Amino acid sequence: MLNIDSLQNGIVIDHIQAGTSMILYDLLELGKLDCCVAIIKNARSEKYGRKDIIKIDGELDLNLDILGFLDPNITVGVIRDGKLVEKRKPQMPKILKNVIRCRNPRCITSVEESVEQIFYLTENKKYRCAYCEYEYRPRQK
Repeated sequence: MLNIDSLQNGIVIDHIQAGTSMILYDLLELGKLDCCVAIIKNARSEKYGRKDIIKIDGELDLNLDILGFLDPNITVGVIRDGKLVEKRKPQMPKILKNVIRCRNPRCITSVEESVEQIFYLTENKKYRCAYCEYEYRPRQK
């Protein structure tokens, strides 16, 4: 089994759906950080079978809306002095601003670049564009 050193101070994003850690890495713009970031893909998990994990060596203000949107099963652990001091469980946000883009070519957001991309969470746990009601669907791999 692969061994990744434990963090003294930082953040552990755990229980990421297997194979989606790079999407999360890009959405959170972790490549711009000036600290060590470890991505563990397809780690064994008793609860989920397989999972991804991201470890960030340093303090960071995470956008929990992005985490809750991508995967509501994600957990965020805050590590200080080598100990877990806080564990957060992001929820699906009711409103998403400038996280995803509307793919409806007739939507105002496709024509006007200055208009914010706003999506609302519906009762059936889907996101709809605030302007044209287009339902967001992730692109298939």
